[in-house]
Amino acid sequence: MMEQVPGALGTSASLALRLGQTIFSSASLLFMCLDVEFYNYTSFSYLVTVMALVTPWSVSLALIDAYSVFIKCLPRQPRVLLIVIVGDWALSFLSLAAACSTASVTSLLVNVGTPYCWSKLCSRYQFSAAMAFLSWFLSFASTLFNLWLLPSL
Repeated sequence: MMEQVPGALGTSASLALRLGQTIFSSASLLFMCLDVEFYNYTSFSYLVTVMALVTPWSVSLALIDAYSVFIKCLPRQPRVLLIVIVGDWALSFLSLAAACSTASVTSLLVNVGTPYCWSKLCSRYQFSAAMAFLSWFLSFASTLFNLWLLPSL
């Protein structure tokens, strides 16, 4: 019998992780896109692009988790789990890179002064970067839980 790894695909803990990823990536996307000048900086555009990829990925896997939790049918095919692990791994590192670049550019804009970034605008960018970091953390946790389960299949 396979071991039950909390946080692995098809469990209620995984559903909670996916819902958290969806909330944080959507919040990051929303707070970055509230201003139309985000496209002036490459790192901000990169964050928007990555969060626009992370959000539907997380929603899709949250639906799979919800189906698995409510129907009590765990999707334990090695190929499916490998696709989920690779997707999570790639998107988690992309979101970490986007969050780090956004945080560093925002910090630079804050230190340069007011003409480049008003306090309200910069705080919105900082909040967006913080939400991206939280989304990354949950995505990376999902990757590790699923990677832990893979050898038992």
